[in-house]
Formats: sequence, structure tokens, C-alpha cells
Amino acid sequence: MRNRFRQLHETGTFVMPNPWDVGSAKLLASLGFPALATTSLGHAATLGRADGQVTRDELLVHVEALVKAVDVPINVDAERCFGDDAKEVARTARLLAATGAAGFSIEDWNPTSGAIDPIDVATERVAAAAEVAGQEGMTLTARAENHVRGVDDLDDTIRRLISYRDAGAPVVYAPHLRGLDRIKRLVREVEVPVNVISLLEGPSVGELGAVGVRRVSTGGALSRGAFGALERAGLELLEQGTSSYLSTAISAADLTARFSNP
Repeated sequence: MRNRFRQLHETGTFVMPNPWDVGSAKLLASLGFPALATTSLGHAATLGRADGQVTRDELLVHVEALVKAVDVPINVDAERCFGDDAKEVARTARLLAATGAAGFSIEDWNPTSGAIDPIDVATERVAAAAEVAGQEGMTLTARAENHVRGVDDLDDTIRRLISYRDAGAPVVYAPHLRGLDRIKRLVREVEVPVNVISLLEGPSVGELGAVGVRRVSTGGALSRGAFGALERAGLELLEQGTSSYLSTAISAADLTARFSNP
């Protein structure tokens, strides 16, 4: 699986959606996606929690379940890698390797301080994760969180991602970076495979591929879509007493067929 995942990044563009539990993973895999990734937001929501409130042990159980459920590589949204120092980051990386995951990500946002790590601190953490990932044959994705956190500084984002690349990350990612021209510039300057998140009214997969993006993911969007549909259906039942939501529901037979596949 790890070789397969690494090879997906070598040419072309592939879509890697983010399921939030075993059922959504099996359904997406049955549709033919070549790889899947966890979502910290979606996983937390299945536990009735906000993003960032899942423990490392809970994540490891979740990842192991997804790896066993599908026959495609699983990439892990490991947030900050659950460690305040490089040593603990490396420990998380080794624990993720033991789940059978094909890859994982590390981000530079520090929820404790409520700020993005200084570039030297973040780079040291990426290097610790990259060393373990390399030993285990896993693909590490280093994330620059600027554009998620309201820091719309493309120069700093590129500077960070180049530093993370030089520290050993073979894939980089700037979540919520918008604008095809800006994405194109980032791809050109970082010179390694880039992941881009699919956004409402953002570029299509074809457009992203045309500017050199290797991987497109969905983050928590699919889980939010599912929870949104559930909320709308619940409100319809509660307030109107009707069930028009069934017009877009997957049939019981189709769902059974999806989950009957190995």
C-alpha cells in the first residue's frame, strides 16, 4: 500500500476524498478512488466533538479500523502529531506506522498557543516526522496552515513549504489557498507534489491538474455535507412531518451492495 500511495504522486493528478468512519470509507473506496484520507473534523464529529478534541489513542484506533476496512492506501490527518517536541512527534509517527497507514500529515498550527509555529520550530518537527516516515516507507505531507488561520501571506506559505520540503517532506499542502494563479505559483516554486483541497467555487480537479497539482482532497467537506443532509432531514421531519429527503437518499439495496464488497 505504501508503494502504491507513493507512486500515485509521481505523475498526473488523483483525488483522495476524506471519509469520516468505516462506512463512508467503504462506500468511497467502492466508487473507485485510488486512496483515502482521514479527516480530523469529520472523525471528531462522529464522536460528538469539535475538531481538535480527539486523542492520539482514539485516532490510532480509527486509522486501524479504516486500514482494515478498505483495500486502498489510507493517509492520516494527524494534526500536530500530538507532540510538543520533536521526540513526541517521532513517537506519533511510529505509532501511525504500526496501524498500516500509507502516509500522514503534520501541520504547523499550535492550538495551545493559538498561533502558527515559528518556521524553525515547525521545520524541526517536520524533520522528526520525515525521518520516521522515511524509515517506514510512508509518505509525509507537511502543511502550512496560514490560509486556514487568516494569514493570507503566500510568500510566507511558500517559504515554509520549501523549508519543510528541505527537511524531508516529499509532499506539501497549504489548506484553503485560493486562486488558480496563486496555486500555480506555489506548485512551481516548491517543486514537489502539492495537495490542494477542493473548495466551493474553487478550481475543478481538471484545472488544478493543468497547473501541476498532484493530489486533491476534500478535508472535512464530505462529512459536513453528510451532517448537513442529516440536519435538514431531521428538521423536515420535526417541523413539516414529511420525508422528501428520501428523494436523494441511497437505496437500501445499493447501500447493502456497497458494504457487501470485500
